[in-house]
Amino acid sequence: MPTEPPRVQVEFTPEFKRNLRALSKKYCHIRSDVQPVIDRFQASEFIGDRIPGTGQVVFKVRVRNSDIRKGKSAGYRLIYQVKAPTSVVLVTIYSKLDQGDIPAHRIRRILAEFDEHGR
Repeated sequence: MPTEPPRVQVEFTPEFKRNLRALSKKYCHIRSDVQPVIDRFQASEFIGDRIPGTGQVVFKVRVRNSDIRKGKSAGYRLIYQVKAPTSVVLVTIYSKLDQGDIPAHRIRRILAEFDEHGR
């Protein structure tokens, strides 16, 4: 009988929670848009493009925004860190319509603050 892989623990930085709350005021379906991505993380599927220059294993994932009709390119960007094979930290989320890419130094700062205060 095959054993199920261990479920991945997903943590959220205060920055992620703050941004999700702010975006949910403008985009009412954001939580249902993001949940399938979180489900994939919990199933040990680490998707997206690796972000260089962070000094960590950090990825950026495109997430479709079902509140607009422009596809993934105009959707959300979810930044996450793979801490271990069974641990993921959701770093931040933003709407590509509202802002451009986040620089690596800002991602490092968010993670440093989370490591200091967030746990």
